[in-house]
Amino acid sequence: MIFPRLLLLLSLIIAALPALAEPVLPQFLAQIPAGDLVAGADGYGPVRADQPVAPVMKDGETIAWAFVTSDFVATTGYSGKPIHTLVAVDPDARVAGLKVVKHSEPIVLIGIPEARMSATVAGYVGLDLVAEAEAGGTAHDLDIISGATVTVMVIDDSIVRAGLKVARSLGLGGLVPNAAATGPGFELDPDAPAASDWTELEGDGTLRRLSLDVGQVNAAFAALGDDRATARALTEAPDTTFIEMQTALVSQPAIARAILGEGEAANLARWLQPGEHAILIVGRGLYSFKGSGYVRGGIFDRIVLIQDDVSVRFRDKMHKRLGSVAAEGAPDFLETDLFKIPADLGFDPTKPFRLQLLLHREVGPIEKVFTTFDLGFQLPQKYLRALAPPPVANAAADVADQGEAAAHRALWQRIWADKQLEIAVTGAMLAVLTLVFFFQSFATRNARAFFWFRMGFLTVTLVFLGWYANAQLSVVNLMALFGALVSGFSWQAFLLDPLTFILWFSVAAALLFWGRGAYCGWLCPFGALQEITNRIARALHVPQWTLPWGLHERLWPIKYMIFLGLFGASLMSIEQAERYAEVEPFKTAIVLKFARAWPFVAYALALLAAGLFVERFYCRYLCPLGAALAIPARMRMFDWLKRYKECGNPCQSCANQCPVQAIHPTGEINPNECVNCLHCQVLYQSPTICPVVIKKLKRREAVTASPARDVSGHPNHPQPQPAE
Repeated sequence: MIFPRLLLLLSLIIAALPALAEPVLPQFLAQIPAGDLVAGADGYGPVRADQPVAPVMKDGETIAWAFVTSDFVATTGYSGKPIHTLVAVDPDARVAGLKVVKHSEPIVLIGIPEARMSATVAGYVGLDLVAEAEAGGTAHDLDIISGATVTVMVIDDSIVRAGLKVARSLGLGGLVPNAAATGPGFELDPDAPAASDWTELEGDGTLRRLSLDVGQVNAAFAALGDDRATARALTEAPDTTFIEMQTALVSQPAIARAILGEGEAANLARWLQPGEHAILIVGRGLYSFKGSGYVRGGIFDRIVLIQDDVSVRFRDKMHKRLGSVAAEGAPDFLETDLFKIPADLGFDPTKPFRLQLLLHREVGPIEKVFTTFDLGFQLPQKYLRALAPPPVANAAADVADQGEAAAHRALWQRIWADKQLEIAVTGAMLAVLTLVFFFQSFATRNARAFFWFRMGFLTVTLVFLGWYANAQLSVVNLMALFGALVSGFSWQAFLLDPLTFILWFSVAAALLFWGRGAYCGWLCPFGALQEITNRIARALHVPQWTLPWGLHERLWPIKYMIFLGLFGASLMSIEQAERYAEVEPFKTAIVLKFARAWPFVAYALALLAAGLFVERFYCRYLCPLGAALAIPARMRMFDWLKRYKECGNPCQSCANQCPVQAIHPTGEINPNECVNCLHCQVLYQSPTICPVVIKKLKRREAVTASPARDVSGHPNHPQPQPAE
């Protein structure tokens, strides 16, 4: 009853928290001199009354406009809080200077050097926001920092989207505001009719075409100024069709029926979810608009849909192949395909968009040059109908909220799409581990096979989850979760890291079934590193120390005291608590792979060295994450580990061989300390170690070896024969 009451109280507290909407620009302008933000600047002008933007001055003239990204976009980092970046944009809509002025990102606070992050942010100086507007925010390359992918992507998203908002609102670089609430809005008219003939569909703009011949393509590559590309010009006749590509918006029902036919139009309607749209792309000629990248990597890398700040790269799950089109008079095409546009990307079918086609030419064994052509599209007005305007008082706020929500979804979905391999492997590991736990008697029947299975699984945990994917859970995650609950919970902050999100959900489920050991014993990369190094030490005959039970039992509480201390510190200052959380060596040993200042490396190596003599020394006595997981693990519903009544009295085999001394001398397993290594279940079935099993086998052998008995149960001795 206590736990539900605490949840109710926490919900009431969160609901009562006021929303903070005051702009943060003024406080940061007081901290950062103008000359540190933009070279040569000598001061700031007053903050504008209509929006949180301030002029950056030099000799009395405005040379740029300063703003803080968090005043314009609500993207939060992994900590659940915004990353406040002070940005200056010049009159040409180029980034003139920027500084990260405040953040709560754990990976930067206790892992990534601040100088490395500052250098990455400095790389945005000179970013052309006009080009970003034209390319849908994809005209630049991301400088990803190992171990801080999420943080970098959040910073990038904030700089680009906030910069475009400011540049448009001020008219910098010729950009103009998006027409959001001006004039009547439009939506697709599902009752609008469409022509049935292909030629008519082309004539009224329902279909739009991009046609390139070999001569045009050769000229485009020659214009790049690369002699290698010119030397490799296509040899076909100049008027040969290189590609003819046409597109139509088939999420309008009449267009779908006219081009696809009734059957395929019905299939399309079932394929699309509410709010989703689809385009048809057909093509013929020497060049394929699909290419083969989607076969290897699941992405169509030759086409991208761009609409204002929205860019859509199609993946294999967003694609359907068609056999042909049904419209009368349609030419024969080599490729006929449907592409889905997800609902949360912010695509507006009533506004113009363009398909950008990427062409490449090989100029060396592994080198290519590229050029692009655009196929513009605007749905004809006859397929649209006017929308009733929303209430004036809330129209701007609703549009802003919807835009932010769509941007947040697009960001975390982009991250998940980029992590498909890691997600698949992690899912497979969780499935295998679940089967092992459910069928543990079968899994542990062969001691040698199970030992090597466990070593192999821990190796994958260390190398893949840890060193490759950086999916090391931390007590910092729990403090970030608590901070998010207090300051305003948002799923977005946790969806930004797919593997961490998946692992935390699996841990939550495992706590109810098996306790904390499912993670600590199998899925923790640092725990795996400790056990693997200890096994190597055993093979090298390093002596193993078993602490006296009384001392061992008194060292257990240390990790709980560490966790409670960190939790208490987080109530006062989450940033300070995250620094104290350096008691965890995870960032040093796993995320940063020991590439850190020597005190951190020495500390992590000292813990590993202790683990060579006392298996999982850190897990047993110091780990605050293990302590935090042990507390809710008391709610687990099942006791899966089998025991005999003889365990502990008189037999001490399992207690003596438990790798973490989680079994009391009296035979009980302490679930708070057990890491579910299942070694006791191996011993439970051992015909050479477990006295109970040995006794059963001896009794069975004795029965088998005894003389045969007759059906009455008496010995079947030969009977004496009467004399003849």
